[in-house]
Amino acid sequence: MMLWEAFDKNEIYTIVLLLLGYTAMFVLPKKLPLDFTVLLVAWGVATSMLVDFTIGGGMLDFYKINDANGYEFTDLLTYFQFPIFSYFFIYFYKVLNINKKRFIFYILGWVIISLSMEKLSVYMGVIQYQHGYNMYFSLIVILLVQTTLALYYELIKKETVNT
Repeated sequence: MMLWEAFDKNEIYTIVLLLLGYTAMFVLPKKLPLDFTVLLVAWGVATSMLVDFTIGGGMLDFYKINDANGYEFTDLLTYFQFPIFSYFFIYFYKVLNINKKRFIFYILGWVIISLSMEKLSVYMGVIQYQHGYNMYFSLIVILLVQTTLALYYELIKKETVNT
C-alpha cells in the first residue's frame, strides 16, 4: 500500500470530510448509546468495504477510488467516511422519531443526500466510474444499505426494549 500517488483535491476532500464529520459526531448532543455508536461505526466500515470489494474491485472493477487502481492510504480513510453517514442516518432517525408512515420518505431523503455526496465525490476525484458504471447503479446499493440499516436499528431498538 502506498501513501498516495499524488496529494491533491481528493485527499484534501477526504481528510476534511472526516474531520468535520467526526467533530460533529462528538460535538452534537448524544442521542445514541456508546455501544450502539460502536455498532454504527462497524456497520459503516463493513458495508463500505463489502461494496468496494465486490463491485469496486475484482472481476467487476466498476470504479476506482482516489488516484490509482492500486491501494492507497487514502482509500483506507474513505472507508471511515461511511460510519459518519451511518451515525447521522440513525441519529436523525431517532431525533425525528421516524415511524412507519414517514419511513419511506426518510429513506428517500437520505438517498438524495447520499447520491449528492457521491456526485460531489466524483467531482472531487475520489470516485472514478469505469466499465459502464454510473450513479444509477449506486441508487440500488444505497436503497439496500439504508433500508437494511433502518430495519437493523428497529430490530435492536425492539430487542433492547423487550429485555
